[in-house]
Amino acid sequence: MKSKIRQYQEHGSEGFTLIELLIVIVIIGILAAIVVFSVSGVTNNGAASACKQTLNEAQTAVEAFYANNGNTYPANLAAVVPSYLKTTPSLTGVTFNYASLTGTVTVTTGAGGPSTC
Repeated sequence: MKSKIRQYQEHGSEGFTLIELLIVIVIIGILAAIVVFSVSGVTNNGAASACKQTLNEAQTAVEAFYANNGNTYPANLAAVVPSYLKTTPSLTGVTFNYASLTGTVTVTTGAGGPSTC
């Protein structure tokens, strides 16, 4: 074993060249950039899904209120709490709008909110 190590050292094989190290660093950088961009896309999809789910929950709560209260819609979304929802719907960067005449819940996305909902 020692003879093989000495043999490599005698032939000038002392380590990696600068070019080899630079190539490895560039490959690692490219892989890191790919991972960062894919994780970013997953986060955006999660925010949009949470927005859609919260919107559906609010609309279902309004419809349940309507069915249980003589076909009248609630005056506002707070009226369905705590009987039909645990809390009033809220998400960062999202405003929930409610039309009491039609019982329709819509959303407006702003800064910091998902791009779609």
